[in-house]
Amino acid sequence: MAIPRNYQGLTVLGNGFRPFFLLGAMQAALAILVWLPAYYGELTLSSAFTPRDWHVHEMLYGYLPAIVTGFLFTAIPNWTGRLPIRGLPLLTLVTVWLAGRIAVTLSAFAPWWAALLIDASFLLLVVLAAAREIVAGRNWRNLPVVAVVGVLCAGNIAFHLEVHLRGSADDAIRVGVAVIVLLLALIGGRITPSFTRNWLVKHNPGRLPAPFGRFDMAVVVISALSLLGWIVVPDSAATGLALAAAGMLHAVRLARWAGDRTLRERLLVILHVGYAFVPLGFLINAAASFGWVLPSAGLHAWMVGAAGIMTLAVMTRATLGHTGQALTASVATQVIYLGIIVAAVTRVCAVLVPAHAGALLHVAAFAWIIAFSGFALAFGPLLLGLRLRALAIRSTGAAQPVL
Repeated sequence: MAIPRNYQGLTVLGNGFRPFFLLGAMQAALAILVWLPAYYGELTLSSAFTPRDWHVHEMLYGYLPAIVTGFLFTAIPNWTGRLPIRGLPLLTLVTVWLAGRIAVTLSAFAPWWAALLIDASFLLLVVLAAAREIVAGRNWRNLPVVAVVGVLCAGNIAFHLEVHLRGSADDAIRVGVAVIVLLLALIGGRITPSFTRNWLVKHNPGRLPAPFGRFDMAVVVISALSLLGWIVVPDSAATGLALAAAGMLHAVRLARWAGDRTLRERLLVILHVGYAFVPLGFLINAAASFGWVLPSAGLHAWMVGAAGIMTLAVMTRATLGHTGQALTASVATQVIYLGIIVAAVTRVCAVLVPAHAGALLHVAAFAWIIAFSGFALAFGPLLLGLRLRALAIRSTGAAQPVL
């Protein structure tokens, strides 16, 4: 999406993906850079949250909402035909998001409700703005996506309340994770086969991905029900069986998308790799329900693996397409992808192989920081609208719609 010609403001405020992808990537890298020494007691945080809760909150209710917002406010104009949210309204949202990060990080110096009000107001504003645009554009089919983001907003409020009332969050973490997994199933389940089909038709004719249909909706519904059980009774055998069934169905769903035929284009392969962590997360969490593994293994399969990989996949592709670059993965982009894959694998293994947990945690953190700081460095000039070559990313001179 090119910025409309009558827009006279800062380029970075011309489209929702520009500030939120850049700031989200920077926050993701900085949060992990701070988290590891805090985890080992080498750094004291100024948050009223415990170090673990601060880490989880800033990933689940800090980083991910920024990327979801960047995606939504870039996709909604394509869904509705309306102008994008830009300029002062977009700057207001960015400022509220930044205020939330500061409020949570420095919440030890203020009343607990102040951090809640500042932090929770961001997602509330996002839901209201997105709903207004979709209703005005009569694009009813995408309204459920906004409803799911609304549940994420409720989960964030519950997180603050749970920390205040119980001293630590637990249920609200599972609510947030479940919402993200459902968003990945809904959005990732549409764009991955769609982008794959478009590329295969042009570059590798033959077997094509199965289009989104009744099977996909059944998988999403079964996933939602199993995740609801996981939120309420995570240690139940029935929950474990439901999670296992959902995991196997997602694996079948992924196999229907012809990902094996996209190996020549890393921008597509990474979407399939990222989605593979969705069924993996379901299966590991199913095992955790039976007490066979620790629950954090499944959580990190979903959050570092599925969410981390797929958000970077969407961020790189959307930035390239909406700034007029070639839709292909440069060397810098492939380094970013390698970093996030290494981070996902080693973070899950750090739970499954406790004898080497310390070394694996350091590798995971380093790889994560490389991936997200690499995105900020390589794609930052494009997002800011600078006339610079972003680490070997070459322009084609024409924007290509990607959302």
